[in-house]
Formats: sequence, C-alpha cells, structure tokens
Amino acid sequence: MSFVDTLRQWDDGVTCADKQDYSEALRILVAIREPNSKICFNIGCLHLLNQNLDDAEKAFDCSIRKDEHLAVAFFQRGITFYKKMRYDESIGDFQRAFKALRGNNLIDYKALGLRYILYACEVLHNMALAEAQLGNWEKAEQNLRRALDYKTEAKLGVLEKKEKLFKLVEFPSKMMFKPNKNYVAELEKKDYLGKAKVVASFNPQDVFSGFAPLQPQVEDGPATPREPEVLRALEGVPHTVLFEFVPETCDELAVKPGNMVFVLQKGADNWAYVIFNGRTGLVPYNYLERQEISLASKHIKVRSIGARDIGLVPTSSREAPSIPERIQDNLYIVKVHFTFTFAVSIPRGASYDVLIREISKKVNLPTHNISLSLDSSGQSVIDANTDMETVWSQVRSGRITLWCNAKEVRKWWQEETHLVALHSYQSPNPEDLSFKEGDKITLLARSKINQDWLEGRCNGNTGIFPASFAREAPVNGQ
Repeated sequence: MSFVDTLRQWDDGVTCADKQDYSEALRILVAIREPNSKICFNIGCLHLLNQNLDDAEKAFDCSIRKDEHLAVAFFQRGITFYKKMRYDESIGDFQRAFKALRGNNLIDYKALGLRYILYACEVLHNMALAEAQLGNWEKAEQNLRRALDYKTEAKLGVLEKKEKLFKLVEFPSKMMFKPNKNYVAELEKKDYLGKAKVVASFNPQDVFSGFAPLQPQVEDGPATPREPEVLRALEGVPHTVLFEFVPETCDELAVKPGNMVFVLQKGADNWAYVIFNGRTGLVPYNYLERQEISLASKHIKVRSIGARDIGLVPTSSREAPSIPERIQDNLYIVKVHFTFTFAVSIPRGASYDVLIREISKKVNLPTHNISLSLDSSGQSVIDANTDMETVWSQVRSGRITLWCNAKEVRKWWQEETHLVALHSYQSPNPEDLSFKEGDKITLLARSKINQDWLEGRCNGNTGIFPASFAREAPVNGQ
C-alpha cells in the first residue's frame, strides 16, 4: 500500500470517528496493511471504546513496537492492563510512561496530530491506584505525594484513608491521532494546466488568440536537415544495455537488455553513473555497449561501436560478466535475505554490534529479536561470540550475502524466567526494585538503555535492579 493510500484511509477513518461512526472507523483503520504507530494507537482506542480489551492490548503492543518513545501508548496500555486486573503489568507501563516524560510535567501531542496533554501527575496518580489495588498502601501514598509535586492543571483525587480507593484517570478514547493536514490537502486533485488554448497555428481557420498565425519565413528554401531538439537536450554518451542488472543498493539502477541509457560519468572502479527514463543510478560499465547517434537526411541512425563491431558473439549467447567491485570508501555491501531482501553498507572489518545494529534498523526489530547466519539453513550462526574476521573472509568483490531470521518473542507471562538474589539491594530511587539475599525475582525485561540493568518483580513490587545482584534460578533443584 502506497503512502498516499495509507494517508487517505487514515483520514477517512478519523473522519468516521469524528462523526461517532466508530465501527466504520475501526473497519477502515484495520484494513491498512502497514499501519504506523499512530494508526495502531487509534485502533487500540477504538477497541478500548468497545470494551474489547484483548484486541486493544494487541493494538497498543503494535504501537509501542513501532515507536518505543510514545508515552501515551504506554499510558493507554497501562489502563488496559488495569481494566483486565493485571495490576503488576499496569504499574510497569505507567512507570515506562513516566520515564518517557523525561522529567517534564507534561507532553503536549498537538504537534503530532493529537489534541491531548499527558500530565506526569496523572501517570503517577494511576500508578498509585494500581499499587493500592495490590494492597501496597505505602507506595500508593508515596506516588500520590509525588503526583502533587508534579501537579499543574490536572485535578487529582487524594487518599483520605489507606483503605479507600479513588477514580482512575482515563484517556478520552474518542480522541485520535490525525494525519498532517498539509498532506491531506494534497490528496485533492488539482488542475495545474487549465484549459488549452490555440495561440498560433498554420491553419487560419483555427480559433487562436494573442497574435496572427505563423507564416513561413522563406519560400522554397533549401531542405537542409536540422538536428532534432530532443538530441540537443540529451546529456551524456548513449549506450545500449547488453545484460540485465538487478540493483542491490539504493544508489544502483535496474536495467534490462536493449535499454538505451546515457552515461553521465564513468568511475575508475568500472561503474557508470547513467540516466534512464528520467532516473539516475549506477550500472556496471561492462554491462553496456557504446552507441553512436548520427543524422542522415530526416532519419536518425544509431550505430553500435562496441563488442559486436569487433567480432564478438551475439549478446543472446553470451553470459553476463562479473560485476566489478565498487570503491566505496572501504565499505562492504551486505545483502540480507529476510521476509524481504535488502542491502546495507557496512565498514570493512566492522564488529558484530555494528552489523546487527544496521540490520536491526532495516527490519524494524530489536537486535535481541533477530539472528544472523551465513547460510539459508541457519547453521552457520553469527552472534556476539563469532570471530568477525572469519565472516568478512567470505566477502567476494566487496559483497557478502547473509540470512536473517526473527526470533520468537515470548511475553513474560507466557514463559517466565526466575532469578535468585545473590545480595540484598535497597533501592535508592522510586523506580528501583528492593529485595533481600535469597529472594526470588521474576525477570520482566532487560533495560534497552543499559544492559547491566534488569527489570523484574519481587514480593509484589516491580522495578529495575543491577544484573550482577542476581543469577538465574536452578531448574528442578539443579
């Protein structure tokens, strides 16, 4: 689906939601093939409005996966968990929303197309309510006091007694992220040319305006051929393509045998910068045959001065020559087979971290959720322990092919990892997790900012702690 189609459906879905036709809005937005994080957020809000909590959770998962800094998505998923009475996960999402605020009192999403302000005090308010639901009244009171420190315009409930709950602050689910109004305006068709008018003609009967019809300047003049305007406008040297070339990088150009291209520049590495059908890019020069364009009478003659002029076999029976190595400031071209095929440029001798990070950006998945291998079977695995010199030794002509697979992502409630505390840890910060030596800790996630920190749950509390303070619990008494 093109960007224009996605934008049009997004705008149609939001328009239906504004008219309170929420079922039609949901149908339109769900039909978008590759929704961005904002569209996924809108879908989650519509599911939440229909009390479809499972589908709402999946939509907010998708929104967060596409934009890990969207605090309002964490806030909405926290509300969804709260309504499903999964209070531990609700607290975790409210904590992530609070961290995404980066110490600010609020985030105004108006510039991003959402007329909503997320207040830090509201996030802490809901965090306190979730703690109260778990019976952690002291933490609930602490979070409420912190909420009062961040209070600006938001109206918060206050705990009068430790046993009295207060109302959850909810996001108005009828609000939606809207596409950029300037982009939407461009969707309307415009007539830039207007109605054509005849301004000059050899036929006096034509309806024209401006000046008299054109008249011949010289009678019975010599019929000397003139060079067509199109030839004078051409740039570069004409060449015929002999072999099909499939590009592997974004700066290369796809061509097929018989295409006429114009070489604008030929590099020392035997690659040519050409123009074809208004598009420019790089093509191996040994895939081309130079042509000579001359004029004879009224006809344009194209004469080849390449391989066939010097007695080589016809193109149809020849095999394509090897692609020359490109000189790219000491870069390797890494071709990667995933659910789609793409290529990235990697510095020569790069480490595993550099390689996996570049591929992670292309596939839009975290580095720990993908695996690399040198073959399609996945046996020659490349990981942090792999000797990269062995991998780069497989490079031929500056290029190498790898295979990438997505690992199955399991949520912590599907397959929990348990740790045992090696030392006691007293949290210096509210978001840290306190525990004593020997306590069992359920691992929730690894910190994406610092791999030396983990996020876990212990004794009904959730927070982060140093990884060196715990180890994986033995299985079956081992």
